[in-house]
Amino acid sequence: MAQFVENSDRLDPYKNFKFRVRWDGRYVAGISKVSPLKRTVEVVEHRSGGDPSTANRSPGQISFDAITLERGVTHDTAFEQWANKVWNVGSGAGSEVSLRDFRKDIIIEVHNEAGQLALAYRVYRCWVSEFQAMAELDASGNAVLIQMIKLENEGWERDYEVKEPSEPSFEEPEA
Repeated sequence: MAQFVENSDRLDPYKNFKFRVRWDGRYVAGISKVSPLKRTVEVVEHRSGGDPSTANRSPGQISFDAITLERGVTHDTAFEQWANKVWNVGSGAGSEVSLRDFRKDIIIEVHNEAGQLALAYRVYRCWVSEFQAMAELDASGNAVLIQMIKLENEGWERDYEVKEPSEPSFEEPEA
């Protein structure tokens, strides 16, 4: 069976370096790293007293790992503004948290080498549990200043409305 339906000549899986992240209806600037989407199903073991000495196993509760987003520090305040909705210093007693809108759904898009949308995942009810405004400063270093948010979430699913793109082909010019 072919791995790709629309592009039957394609042999290689999608690369991990072309992606975009969206929330509040807009793309977030400069995200350079997204941690894996991972879920774990707990195993529940049970057996009746008259059963053989091996236990039966069934699925239990499902948990979704937090997602970490990293990007270079710029003047875009999207990470900080969202982190401030969970806790904002100096906002006064009782109003440190914006209970109305501290959770957001996000979309993680994966693009093929030609920049066409190939896959998308919807991540639900995210909120910022960790915010790093900037990485370590090092006068002897030679690196980009990175900021990071860690997003707790209540699940994700692939967006099956996103279909495999028809990839362009380039023909050699005739001599």
